[in-house]
Amino acid sequence: MRVRKRRRGETTEITQFSPKQKQVLSWWCRPENWEAIICDGAVRSGKTFSMGLSFFLWAMAVFDKKQFGLCGKTIASLRRNLLTELLPYLQGLGFLCREKRSENLLTVRFQGRENRFLLFGGRDESSAALIQGSTLAGVLLDETALMPRSFVEQACARCSVPGSRLWFNCNPEGPSHWFYQEWILKAQQRRALYLHFTMEDNPALTPRIRARYRSAYSGTFYRRFVLGEWTAAQGRVYDFYDPERDPEAVPEGTFSAWRVSADYGTANPASFGLWGRQNGVWYRTEEYYYDSRQAGQQKTDAEYVEDLRTLLAGRRPERVIVDPSAASFIQALRRAGFPVTPADNDVADGIRVTADLLKRRRIVLCKSCRDCLREMAVYCWDTRKDRDAPRKEQDHAMDDLRYFAMDLAGEDRGGFAAAWVERKSAG
Repeated sequence: MRVRKRRRGETTEITQFSPKQKQVLSWWCRPENWEAIICDGAVRSGKTFSMGLSFFLWAMAVFDKKQFGLCGKTIASLRRNLLTELLPYLQGLGFLCREKRSENLLTVRFQGRENRFLLFGGRDESSAALIQGSTLAGVLLDETALMPRSFVEQACARCSVPGSRLWFNCNPEGPSHWFYQEWILKAQQRRALYLHFTMEDNPALTPRIRARYRSAYSGTFYRRFVLGEWTAAQGRVYDFYDPERDPEAVPEGTFSAWRVSADYGTANPASFGLWGRQNGVWYRTEEYYYDSRQAGQQKTDAEYVEDLRTLLAGRRPERVIVDPSAASFIQALRRAGFPVTPADNDVADGIRVTADLLKRRRIVLCKSCRDCLREMAVYCWDTRKDRDAPRKEQDHAMDDLRYFAMDLAGEDRGGFAAAWVERKSAG
């Protein structure tokens, strides 16, 4: 079987699946052995594509006129991560696939059989209510480790049709993560086939592309997303970045665009970053940092708006990216005529994206931004938490830095950063 996979202008053809992918494609042929399958491991290791293909082959070979669940962190990410690449491949095999996007419904026909596939997003605790009440013959959960436990357990509980099976894939998180503790470590007793993937299990990756991914990460990120280990986050968050050596001078010349990232605070510090674009690189050229506790006086929203005007010094920003919880400040900015974009405040994804953009020099911190560099030097993981989280201290410039990175990644769909936003396993 030949698979053609295209990545940013590069095409790699493989004439056969890897042994690990063949296990994924065939495990359900002996249904008496397993009730579930779990695939985890490195990014770009070939697990998502092979699992998605196997899920549809199984559903259409075993069932007729049944419902199935396809779950991602969000429906948009599920479409990008899985369906965009998989549906054309299925159609090439003779499957008739029709999607009603308004209903988040995919209907598939093949050799006289027809089944319905419902799309669900498991972003937060409220998502469990979305899948409640459905009767499913099987469910595929893409990036399970990013979903709330309540959503995953509700999805599993919906699989009440005889012969139903559970399909999980994910990249590693910390070793105390509930999915690692309750499913991966207990795979045998749950009758789940557990397969661990590395980049070598993906025949579509050339050695050069593998090397590029390996060089993109360090520390905890390297161990998780290159080695595929469930390892605890510890030490400095941006351990690869030297606040003394890596900052650059503000480049000479003009900037083609300006943006602002803002972490708003009244009792806590407020931090604004001014970003200018030159030759495709965004530079944090200046910043504003106000600590009301140190100053002994809090500021009003109107005063912060005026401080932002002073920082801009007549420059017109394309957007001001603000923590969405700062409702009163957002209103004040809009009344003053500023174009406001609510920030994506996903901390874990935001840190990964920021690290990637810094390493690839898509964003650059300038020497003039002393408060950002000061926080960068002491920004550490909180080892007391049972999930990945930085310590909530001296993190205000780090928050506005993260807001900017996530906003940039949202329009930078071709790079590594978008892969973190969307968590593309691509197979």
